[in-house]
Amino acid sequence: MSKKLDKQDEEIIGKLVGIAKSNVYEMIKNKKKPLLKMPLRSLSNVHYDETNGYFELTDKFKERTLTAATIKTFAQTLRMMTLSKSLIEDDDIATKREAYYVSKNWGEAAFHEQPESDTVMDDIEAMMMVNREQIGFIPEEKGGEVAGALVVVDRDPNTNEQLKIDCTKMGSGAYSIPISCEHLKFETKAKFILAIETAGMFQRLVKHGYFAKANCILVSMGGVPTRACRRFVRKLSDDKKLPVYVFVDNDPYGHFNIYRTLKVGSGNAAHINKYFCVPNARLLGVTPQDVIDYKLPTHPLKDVDIKRARDALKNDPFVKRHKEWQKAINQMIQMKVRAEQQALAAWGLNYVMEKYLPDKLKNTDKFLP
Repeated sequence: MSKKLDKQDEEIIGKLVGIAKSNVYEMIKNKKKPLLKMPLRSLSNVHYDETNGYFELTDKFKERTLTAATIKTFAQTLRMMTLSKSLIEDDDIATKREAYYVSKNWGEAAFHEQPESDTVMDDIEAMMMVNREQIGFIPEEKGGEVAGALVVVDRDPNTNEQLKIDCTKMGSGAYSIPISCEHLKFETKAKFILAIETAGMFQRLVKHGYFAKANCILVSMGGVPTRACRRFVRKLSDDKKLPVYVFVDNDPYGHFNIYRTLKVGSGNAAHINKYFCVPNARLLGVTPQDVIDYKLPTHPLKDVDIKRARDALKNDPFVKRHKEWQKAINQMIQMKVRAEQQALAAWGLNYVMEKYLPDKLKNTDKFLP
């Protein structure tokens, strides 16, 4: 059943129809090859602007024209755009997996494997310059978890009545970040947000009520933060003017796949980084210097770690802009070791709360940018 469209929905449908009309219908009508144009999504097509604080696209594009070799992909793109239009008009959603199965009714345009449909979906998102959730498609993964000095103001999906969720009163669990965060509002007197890589460290801090002692909001990223998690942290940080400190393992994966993705985004998602990045995030730790200062147990860096670190020094626009990061990476490579958050337990299970975090939070100006 169709709904009354809001302004954003009308704009997106207008874009979908406009692209189909001008780039396909009118081109065919004028006996020209239809053409779909989308930005190239890679690290080679982004630049890092400290003013905005995230990776932005430059000027490289790829074109999808209608030829004998591309006819199937071209048809799949148009069918996916049609599906998106229907989802918006019907106030519905589809997971990426569901979208793949919907295509099984598209005859010869059906996708054989989900990675094919995911790629087409990402291309449409980039072509439209909106985020995937705005065109009706949602991810399968959880958004992350939250505990601490925060009240989330949500609404009942059936009655539209306001709901207030107190993140200090979740029992032994935590508040789960929803797929879409745009409608959420917040009430808090917290001093900062602490985004944590591992669920285990998050659970330790929650169990011992660290958020009450430090007057903060704890967010479990559970590895590389999902888009929902990044959007939640960004919106909360912007709305309440809260600094964001990030606590990850001391290795290239923790620093670049997790921290950098949260802060400035990735080349692959540069067209939507402005929605999901948290430019004011800073790295609390674990840093290479922490390994020395706190005498942490370590593991040898693997070849893949060293390669990732050297690639960051050579190719990453964010790293190339910050000498502090260049120094930290070179220090890690020279030390040839990595250290996990949990390594702090070598000095006691609660050493992280009793010594490490209080020490670090006294000197936030020394956090890595």
